[in-house]
Amino acid sequence: MAFTLKGSIVAIVTPFLNSGDIDWESFDKLIDFHLDNNTDGIVVCGTTGETPTLTNEEDEALIARVVERVGGKIPVIAGSGSNCTQTAVEKTQKAKELGADAALVVVPYYNKPTQKGIYNHFKTVAESVDLPIILYNVPSRTGAGLLPVTVLQLAKDFENIVAVKEAAGVLSHFTDIIAEAPKDFLVYSGDDFLATTANFLGADGCISVVANMIPADFHQLMKVSLEGDVAAGRALFYKYRRLMDLCFVESNPIPVKTALAEMGFVKEVFRQPLCSMEDENKKSLVDEMKKLKLI
Repeated sequence: MAFTLKGSIVAIVTPFLNSGDIDWESFDKLIDFHLDNNTDGIVVCGTTGETPTLTNEEDEALIARVVERVGGKIPVIAGSGSNCTQTAVEKTQKAKELGADAALVVVPYYNKPTQKGIYNHFKTVAESVDLPIILYNVPSRTGAGLLPVTVLQLAKDFENIVAVKEAAGVLSHFTDIIAEAPKDFLVYSGDDFLATTANFLGADGCISVVANMIPADFHQLMKVSLEGDVAAGRALFYKYRRLMDLCFVESNPIPVKTALAEMGFVKEVFRQPLCSMEDENKKSLVDEMKKLKLI
């Protein structure tokens, strides 16, 4: 199944009004911000979008909104994972119905399945929905990790498992997968900090948090690193290294939503149990943003 997206893929935030409802006006502005600044693709309803606290109706409305607003200009990837396999199937089917170009399906969380259980989970989703599927490995969130050997087996066994978002923070996971994966299988970093290095080693881009704030420059960083331009990649990486670190000084998406609020894009509103940043961390973030002339 052909899926060729490479580069900077933003994991877009979900803005809320003070009432707690989705702020659709701000959401539209964020989508336009990315269309205007060369973002290569959008992930909606991911971790950065606070999807654990969104209702099914809100998930579906967000996917539909991005698909409509983007209008085919760039690919739309819908987060459709669950720790219940049948729910993941149903959410992935709905993502297809709503027009998503691919689904991002996370390793089942909390259950802590074995590698066999994880394989069977993705097997069931892949066999149930005719849509490109991106595996999502983020053990710090899920409690169970997707090992490279399992990624490779899934990539070889199922034509519509087209990519992996690798966010274990282990560089050897990238090299183990890239060295043995089928020719057209894509490997994305789920870690902004490792993305440049991973690209130099043969990865295909990043599903990014920091791209919410710096879409044009993060697109450029992915472009030059994919092209093997070490000098240009190094310069951009070191320019934004500190900002990337600060995006994870507290649980994502707390820092990036705080930053977008400072930039005037969203309100500084989170769904519980997420909450506002600690004052000291926020000061560090704002100081870095001023240094970079983002505010």
